[in-house]
Amino acid sequence: MIAVRAGRAAVLAGVGLTVGYTALISCADAITKMFAASYAAPQLFALSGGIVALLAVLADRARPVPRGLRTVCPRAMAIRSVATVLGAAAFFYAFRLLPFAEVFLFIAMIPLLTALLSGPVLGEVVRPQAWGALVLGLVGLLCLAPGGISSVGLGHGVALAAVLLGTVSMIASRYIGTRDDNLLAQVFWPNLALVGIMACALPFVWSPMGLNDLAWACGYAALLFAARWLLVGAFRALPAYVITPLMNLQFLWMVAIGAAVFGEVPGAALYIGAALVITAGGWLIYDQAFPTALVRKIVPAE
Repeated sequence: MIAVRAGRAAVLAGVGLTVGYTALISCADAITKMFAASYAAPQLFALSGGIVALLAVLADRARPVPRGLRTVCPRAMAIRSVATVLGAAAFFYAFRLLPFAEVFLFIAMIPLLTALLSGPVLGEVVRPQAWGALVLGLVGLLCLAPGGISSVGLGHGVALAAVLLGTVSMIASRYIGTRDDNLLAQVFWPNLALVGIMACALPFVWSPMGLNDLAWACGYAALLFAARWLLVGAFRALPAYVITPLMNLQFLWMVAIGAAVFGEVPGAALYIGAALVITAGGWLIYDQAFPTALVRKIVPAE
């Protein structure tokens, strides 16, 4: 009985942490969209990247036995850092050009592309279901352009570039994660690169910032760091194939925030597209969690 209660507590904790993550990351994205209306990307990311990198250093020192922030995969970390910087800038301008909730469909495509490209890049087995999930996800994206290719705008192109860069960052992260369990290093180095590169561009795009906007930028950094820590805790409590579908709650948060803060009311096409992309992700996760389930249905066990 005690073991059962402990198991239930772990499940509830994992679910709660995941819900908290989706809320925090959606709020951070909302701040990004707010800043995108008035400032250039370097102004937000130079400050927030520095704060997150500093928090990573402090978190390491707060460990009972500090491990430092070195990585055993410097080349892969460099690739991840560059992709993270470019991807962050691309998503920043995607939030400027597209309605808030629409960007979710592009964010949700990153795990699908990562699963597909992990085969040729990381040598992992890619099952045919990954291709089916990707096609279904792409159909979901097409719902954003009900008028055909002619209705695709600059924002969609920028968001697609952000997806590709995010995929590169995710694959590099998976490569590093199989060789280095120092998770704080994966937080520190990309954010150090973010503040370093954005600080170089900052003199050319700087715009005077009031205390209120400065507070929002600091809040963005705190939300981002807290969200990532909650996600780490969630993955410790529950398997990845349970956590990942719950992360799609971000869509609901983004719809609610878009309506309440930005006055954006999504059309039916967005809900259809989101349903297809979420279904594609769920299909892929189900195949990863129960790889023989579909085969058993087709070929009954003797």
